Amino acid sequence: MIQVKELFDPKTFTLTYVVWDPETLDAVVIDPVLDYDPASSSTSRESFNSLKSFLETKPFKIHLILETHAHADHLSGSQILKQAFPKAKVAINDKICIVQTVFKDVFDLPSLATDGSQFDRLLKDGEIVQAGSLSFKVILTPGHTPACSSFLFEGAVFTGDALFMPDSGVGRCDFPKGDATTLFDSITQKLYTLPDDTRVFTGHDYQPNGRPVQFESTIGKEKAGNIHLNGKTTKAEFVKFRSERDKTLAAPKLLLPSVQFNIDAGHYPRPHANGRSYLSIPITEKA
Repeated sequence: MIQVKELFDPKTFTLTYVVWDPETLDAVVIDPVLDYDPASSSTSRESFNSLKSFLETKPFKIHLILETHAHADHLSGSQILKQAFPKAKVAINDKICIVQTVFKDVFDLPSLATDGSQFDRLLKDGEIVQAGSLSFKVILTPGHTPACSSFLFEGAVFTGDALFMPDSGVGRCDFPKGDATTLFDSITQKLYTLPDDTRVFTGHDYQPNGRPVQFESTIGKEKAGNIHLNGKTTKAEFVKFRSERDKTLAAPKLLLPSVQFNIDAGHYPRPHANGRSYLSIPITEKA
């Protein structure tokens, strides 16, 4: 049976996971974090160092660094993790090309390739992936973004931002190309068809009502009690709820730096002539 280690970043409420085979120590890392301070526009490696410290406790063989999607709330630590483990490959769903195409124009990034070539591997829906002795299935679960994937290992699924803990609900659907109807179908027709005892590992935990961090549920518990979408929720009810709620939500604090960094697979922007890298921050004038 696989082993799982979670690492929680309290600044962005993000869960990073290490999944491994205890016999061979073949492993993958899901959604690593690079810390970013928007006030000073500086990165730091506190989250990465915690992850690296754990990975140094055993002679893990890191095969893949998996991104569940192009995150809008934190910078990806995939490339600095790859520097530490050069044999690892960074992978994301092949629908990332849709996301790149949308945001290339938003951020005016003429040199950004929109074919996913920044990533080492593009994953397809339904694909069975081998990572040494580990094996998992790619399940495309769009709605939050077009490129969201869940990763199904034996008895455990890692759902990214599609499905949170039952008391936290599901991901928002108001980002470009997000869609509540699509998310409903992803959850009800794909995730909720898994066996009820399938372990669910979520991509975030926002600690509602100040409770301690929780990150593991089951499909049965989600179907019975997810506050946004349970087994009895109709599509019309969900789409109405999600549409109304999303209108009240503020943009994630790190939305603009995160998206443009992450659609480029966690690479720093190419340095200017002065040797420094710059992010592009569009200005919107509101009435």
